[in-house]
Amino acid sequence: MNLVIALDQIRDEDRQRVGGKGFALARMRQSGMPVPDAVCIPKEAYHEYVGQTGLRMRILQEVDRKPFADMRWEELWDASLRIRNHFLHMPIPAGIADRLTGPLGSRFKDKAVAVRSSAPGEDAAQTSFAGLHASYLNVRGTDAIVRHVLLVWSSLWSDAALLYRQELKLDVSASSMAVVIQELVQGDRSGVAFGESPTDASRVVIESVYGLNQGLVDGTVEPDRWILDRSTGTIVSHVPAQREKAVVPAAEGVRLEPLAPAQAGQSPLTDADVAQVFRLVQNAETFFQAPQDMEWTFRGDELYVLQSRPITTGAKEDEGDNRSWYLSLRRSFDNLTALRNRIEEELIPAMLNEAEAFAGIDLASLDDKALLRETGKRMESARKWKDIYWKEFIPFAHGMRLFGQTYNDAVRPDDPYEFMDLLVSGELESLERNRMLEQMAAMVRQDPDLERELREQGTGNEAFNGLLKQFALRYGPLGQAGSVTAEPVQGITGLILEIAGQDARAARSAKGRKAEDLSSPFIASFREEEQELARALIDLGRASYRLRDNDNIYLERITRELQRALAEITTRLEKGGMTEEGRPLPPEITELLSQAEGPDQRSILVQEGKAGFALSARQIVGQPAGPGIASGTARVIRQQADLFQFKRGEVLVCDAVDPTMTFVVPLSAGIVERRGGMLIHGAIIAREYGIPCVTGVPDATGFIRTGQTVTDDGYLGIVIGG
Repeated sequence: MNLVIALDQIRDEDRQRVGGKGFALARMRQSGMPVPDAVCIPKEAYHEYVGQTGLRMRILQEVDRKPFADMRWEELWDASLRIRNHFLHMPIPAGIADRLTGPLGSRFKDKAVAVRSSAPGEDAAQTSFAGLHASYLNVRGTDAIVRHVLLVWSSLWSDAALLYRQELKLDVSASSMAVVIQELVQGDRSGVAFGESPTDASRVVIESVYGLNQGLVDGTVEPDRWILDRSTGTIVSHVPAQREKAVVPAAEGVRLEPLAPAQAGQSPLTDADVAQVFRLVQNAETFFQAPQDMEWTFRGDELYVLQSRPITTGAKEDEGDNRSWYLSLRRSFDNLTALRNRIEEELIPAMLNEAEAFAGIDLASLDDKALLRETGKRMESARKWKDIYWKEFIPFAHGMRLFGQTYNDAVRPDDPYEFMDLLVSGELESLERNRMLEQMAAMVRQDPDLERELREQGTGNEAFNGLLKQFALRYGPLGQAGSVTAEPVQGITGLILEIAGQDARAARSAKGRKAEDLSSPFIASFREEEQELARALIDLGRASYRLRDNDNIYLERITRELQRALAEITTRLEKGGMTEEGRPLPPEITELLSQAEGPDQRSILVQEGKAGFALSARQIVGQPAGPGIASGTARVIRQQADLFQFKRGEVLVCDAVDPTMTFVVPLSAGIVERRGGMLIHGAIIAREYGIPCVTGVPDATGFIRTGQTVTDDGYLGIVIGG
C-alpha cells in the first residue's frame, strides 16, 4: 500500500484515510484554491507502526488503568506523558520507514515543510480537535520529517486530545492519525479568519500578525483584529495590537524575534489585504457549504490557504465542564516567563503583606460592628486571592509540563518522570515547616527529660515552647485550617514525639547531586546558541514546581486570618453577644459559621465506608507517581484527628495529600491517594522524600482499612493488600 499520497491523488473515498485536514486541503487544491504543495500519510501507516512495534497494547494498558470516563485530567496528563515516552523510544520499523523516506525525499528534498496532524474525525462540523494535536514548522530533511511524523502520531494521545475524547465519549481504542506534509510558505504576514463570528452570526472576524501563524495560534503574539459585515465585507471595526514580536523560521523550527520599528507601527494588513482574505474565506464557505475557520498567509502579495475547517457547531460545554480552563494551562515559554514575574514580584508579596496586616489586628479589641466589618474585608480578600490562585497561580504551576515534555523530547529517558528529579530543590514551604518540626524532634532526642515532660505534661522547657510558639505563629494549627476553634498547638507535641522516634529524614533533593547530573545532558542536547534557553527552561520549571507546593500554603495564610475572625465571632455568640438589639449577622457570615460548625469539607476527608467494608481484591491499579516499593500498615485518613494518630512506618492512605498535612509524610513508608497525577501535591512531596507513591487509586479510602498490611508499588502504580 502506498503510504505517501499527493493532494492531487486524493479522492472522496479517501476521506477517512487522510483525515479531515488532509481531505479539505486536497479538495481546495483540486478546485484551484491557492494551497501549498502537500502530501498525506494515511492512517494505515499509523496502524502498521503501532501494530508492528506492540505500542497498541501498551497504549491500551495506559488508558485502561481505570475506566476512561472516570480519569481526572491530571491522570490523563500522566497517561499521555507515558504514552509519548513509548513513542520516543520506539523507532519506525525499517519496512515502514523505507516506504516513507523514498517518496518524501524525492518530493521535498531540502525544502522546509510543515508536518501537521490530520486525524480522522478532526475538523468536522460537530467535533473540532483544533489545537489538540501537534504541528511542526520548518522541518528540513527526510529523516527529520519522519521523526516529526512520529511526534504527530504521539500527539493523538496528548492530554488535551484525551480529555476531548473523554468529553465526547469517543472510543479511544478506535483512534488513529493521518499526517499532512506541506511545503512551508515562509509568509511575512499570517492569520486566521472566521467566516462567521462565534459571537455574532452577521459578522466575519479576521486576525493577523507579522511572520508565521504559530505565534497567533499559541497566544505568544497579539494579533490585529478586524470585524467585517458578513454580507458585504465592509470593515466594521479594526482593533490594533501592541505589535512587538513575530515568529519566524530558525535554523530548525521557529523562533520569536522583535519586530522592526516600521512594522511595529503599521498594521500587517491593508484594507485591500483584508478584502482579499474575506473573499477567500467566503469562497471556501461556498465550496464547503459551511462557514470556515481558516489559517492563511501572505508571501509578498500572494495569499495561501494553510488549512480550513468548518466552524464547530456542536460539543457545547456543559455547565461545570472545565476543558476550556484546562486548555488555558497550556502556555508558551514567554507567556509563562511574564506570568512568573507577575506572581513572584507582585502577587505573592501582596498576598503575604495582606495576611501579615490581618495578623497584626487585635480582633478581641474591636467592637461588634468593627469585627463584622473586619470579617467582611477578610471574606472579600479570601475570594479575591482564591480567584487569582485559579487564574494565575495554577496556570504557572503547570509550567513544569512544558519543561517535562521538552526534557523528554531532548533526553528521551527511560523514566518519563525523570525530569521531576531535575526540578526538586528542597525550597518548598512545606519542607521548611517539616524542618522546623524536625528541629523540635531533635531537641527531644537529645534531652530525655524534655521527652518525659512532653509525654507526662504535654508541654516542654522554655526553649522548646518558644520554638513551638514560633512554629504555630508561622504555620498556624497543623491540619486545622478549616476549623474556627482549634488551639494552635493542639496535637503537635504527640506528632513531634513520633518524629523523634526515628532518625532524621531529609528531603533527598537537599543532596543536590542528582539534579546536577541530569541538567548537564539536558543542556548539552541543545545547540550551543540555544543552551542559555535550556538553562532558562530549567529555572522556569523549578519556579513552577515550587509554586505548585507553595501556593496552597500562601493562600492558607489568608484563609487562616478569615478563620481567626470567625472564631472571634463564635466566641462572642457563645457569650450571648453579636445579635443584640435586632442586629442579625450578615447572611454570608452566618453561612461560613454554619460550614465551620459542620463537617470539614476539605479534600483529605471522605465519607465513612459501609460497616464491614473490606478489600475486595488483592491488587488495585492506580498511577505510578513516586518510584519505589514499600510495605507497611495502612493508616486511612478520614478526618483531621487521624493525622495525629499517624505512626512512623505506616502507609498513608487518603483522598489527597493536602499541603496542610504534609507534616506526616516524613513518617510514611509510602503514600496511596485517590486523586491522581504526578503534579498533585502528594506526588511532589513523595518525590522530594524518595517515598513510594501511587495516585489515582479508585475508592482507596474505602477498599483499604487502617491496620491492614499493604504493599505500595510506585514503579507500576499498584497497591497490593495483605
